[in-house]
Order: sequence, then structure tokens, then C-alpha cells
Amino acid sequence: MKSWASAAALAAVFVWANQACAAESIKIGLTGPFTGGSSSMGVSMRDGAKLAAAEINKAGGVLGRQLELVERDDEAKNEVGVQVTQELINKEGVVANLGYANTGVALASTRFYQEAEIPVIDNVATGSIVTRQFLPPEHKANYVFRNAANDKIQSGMIAEEAIKRQGFKKPAILADATNYGQLGQKDLTAALGTMGVKPVTIEKFNIGDTDMTAQVLRAKEAGADVILTYAIGPELAQIANAMGRQGWKVPLIGSWTLSMASFIDGSGANGEGAMMPQTFIQAGTTPRRKAFIESFQKTYNIDRMASPVSAAQGYDSVYLMAAAIAQAKSTDGRKVRAALENLEAKVEGVVTTYDKPFSATDHEAISANIPVFGVVKGGRVVLAHPEDLEGDKAIRTKTGS
Repeated sequence: MKSWASAAALAAVFVWANQACAAESIKIGLTGPFTGGSSSMGVSMRDGAKLAAAEINKAGGVLGRQLELVERDDEAKNEVGVQVTQELINKEGVVANLGYANTGVALASTRFYQEAEIPVIDNVATGSIVTRQFLPPEHKANYVFRNAANDKIQSGMIAEEAIKRQGFKKPAILADATNYGQLGQKDLTAALGTMGVKPVTIEKFNIGDTDMTAQVLRAKEAGADVILTYAIGPELAQIANAMGRQGWKVPLIGSWTLSMASFIDGSGANGEGAMMPQTFIQAGTTPRRKAFIESFQKTYNIDRMASPVSAAQGYDSVYLMAAAIAQAKSTDGRKVRAALENLEAKVEGVVTTYDKPFSATDHEAISANIPVFGVVKGGRVVLAHPEDLEGDKAIRTKTGS
């Protein structure tokens, strides 16, 4: 009798263990700046990703398992990004990672995922080099992917808008001193060079600077007829405010970060009319986008997203990673990476419909035809050129980058 009871008890434990194993969640890291000056990007990205994970889990999860997003705040600091990345890999055992809003943090941190053969989808950081650090043949395989418009794309759009579309001839560039700002400045200078235009001045400033009077005065004295920017919201607001204090009204055109709430709210009337490339604008231009916006507003009890681009790209990145895990029928990093490079199913996101978004040699999901220009109007970002999303342009899908 004792023997039977022991066997029965062991069998019960075995069944329980199998059920627990079967129900084990799929851990995916979610890394971004959830505090500090970059937090409007990070929090919006996080909230978009959490919304997508909740939808997927409600529908049954992936491989019969629930997705578990393991959040870490990198504070937009390279050293913190490295620390939390190692923690997610070694302590939490994540099978993939989503996030990174800051180029410098992404460059410092993704090498650890590369070494561990764990795939990453960078869903906000736009430095052109981010997905190109680990290219074959120097590396056996590249584990870093992206679904944001890189700076090569954005700088080309900024130059096109300022020089060709609006006819300015004397641009000044104001960029912050981070990897993001300086790499973006170089891309922008190169894009202007293809049009035979040189900046009349290139000005630099630090994160946290609260007075851009000197930089703006130098641009004004150099005869600039347009200000082009590569920075993030709080410092961008200081540029607009310095221009306002001097009564100097020239257009402000820059990278996508001019859409951040910290710029719009910090600059007030001085920020009106600022223009920037956007992969997503908070407007229900398709049923999928309308449903996403309404769900986001209801879930987080907000009207205006602090960073609509970050929210949308964060949301889409979860669906892309989930599709790759489902196709791989595994959470093994090598198999998931291979699936990302050859996704068989179309993924209907809110930025675009992803149809073979990646390949072994192209880890950029966003091509140059997808972003459109936004403009700050009435404290929100709206379409600068409404014709950009008319008719069959409402959903722009990837072409040759």
C-alpha cells in the first residue's frame, strides 16, 4: 500500500511538473528609458508593447504559452543599459529582447545579445549603424533587427523637405553631443551634400542644457534660413524657446523626435510648425490604426500619446517577434533569428503590413517610402502633407531600401 501511495504521489508530482512546464511563460526583455528626459519615448514604447502582448495572450499566446514582458529601465544611460541587458540574459533568461530608445544605449548593449545568440528587435533607436555592427562575414549571423526608420532614411527626408520641397539654401544643423545626435548630424550633412548644400554652421550641445541662446545666435549670425535638428524632446524645446526669445522665426525641421510630448509641451507656441519624419501619426487612417489608438487611449486613460511613433513601433515589434517564435516552433535564438529573416506570414501592424520585412542581409523593416512628414499643430502632430496618406497610400509597405 505504501509503495502504491508513493508511486501515486510521484506520478502526481510528475504530472504537475509537466503541466507547470507546459504553462511556463515565454520571457521577452523590454528595455527602454522609463524615467528621465527620454521617458516619453520609453514609456510609450513599453505601453504599446504591453498592449500587443495582452492581445496575443488573450488569443491564446504563442506555442500555447503566454508572453511575459520583463521590463527594465535603462534610464537612457549606456552603462545602465549594459547592466540591465546582462541581467535580462543571465538572471531572467529572456529568449528575445525588444526596445532601446537611445542609439548610444543600443550600441553599448546589443553586443551581449549578439554574443548570446538572442534576437533583438530595436523598435525606437534609429542610429544607422545599430543593425550593422554584426554583419557577416565578420560575424556568423546578425541577431539585431529594427522596425524604426533609421537615420539614413530620416536625414534624406529632412534634406529633401528643407532643400528641394521648401527651397531653403542655408541650413544650420543643431545636434546634441550623444551618439544619436552626432551620428544623425553626420548622416544629415551627407544627405545635404548629395544636393550640393553645406550647412552654414553645425552646433552641438549636451543633454540637460537649458539655454540654447548661444547656438541659436550663431546660426542666426551665419545667415541660416532653416534650422535642422538631431536631438530629443527637452533640448529641442530649448532650441525653439531660444528662437522665440530672440523673435527669430525660421522653420524648424528635424528627426522624428520633434514629435515627443516633451518637445511639444516644453516649447508651447514656439514649437508650432516644427516638422519631422514619422512612421506613425496618431490618426485613425486605417481600421487597424483606429482600433489601436482607441485601445491605447482606453487602456492607459490618455488622449494624446506622449510618443505615437514609439507606441506604434513597440506594439508592432511584439507581433513581429511572436510571429517568428510561432514559425520557429521554438524559442531557440538561432531558430527565431532564422524565422525573422524569412517570415512566412504577413504581420498586420499599425505602422505597416510587414510582408517579408527582413532577410539575411537586410534587418531593417522600414524602407524609405514608409515614413511621412508630420507637423506640430495645436499641440499635436498631424500630417504635414495630407496627400501622403490618401487612397492606396494609407498603408505603405516595404520596397527596396
